[in-house]
Amino acid sequence: MIPRAFGRWGQFVMRIVGGSLSGRKIDPPLSRVTRPMMDRIREALFNILVHREWGKDIGDLLESDTNVLDAFCGTGALAFEAISWGAGHAVLFDKDREALEIARQNAATLGISDKCHILAADATMPPKAAFSCKLVFLAPPYRKGLISPAFDALDEAGWIASHAIIVAETAKKEAFKPLPGCEEVLHRSYADTTIHFLKR
Repeated sequence: MIPRAFGRWGQFVMRIVGGSLSGRKIDPPLSRVTRPMMDRIREALFNILVHREWGKDIGDLLESDTNVLDAFCGTGALAFEAISWGAGHAVLFDKDREALEIARQNAATLGISDKCHILAADATMPPKAAFSCKLVFLAPPYRKGLISPAFDALDEAGWIASHAIIVAETAKKEAFKPLPGCEEVLHRSYADTTIHFLKR
């Protein structure tokens, strides 16, 4: 077992905010390398994903046959939230060893390890996809310019479905370039964070 962090996030309590696993605790990051999304922002994000009408080409976004990709997974909170809301399977990438250990531990604690495939992988140089994903989270470190190259690489590798929702997280004042073949349908800002919702 990995001990709870006592650094920057030492007293930070994280929970699943909705769905079948609502209220269940998950472990925070061990270090400052991983920047977790606050529960209230995650709750606002999923309220939009669950209740917005995304169109006939996408249909119900979170259902048992939905594959989810969390390309910069950190603790795994976004992927686990998606499973809690009904998604069938999630793939999680991260380069940081400690983040991957926390994500695996959290999946086991929640009892959903069988629904998660957690890989040590760089989203800008991903492995070839075994299947495509209808919901894709891109929440890289702020101000590193990683969203566009990650999207391009993931698309080339086959991870992004022909009709998909991409959720990209940036700093509030960070420049955000349109992603090819995608329409930004809305964005929302919370404190220093902006969440961009794009439809492919």
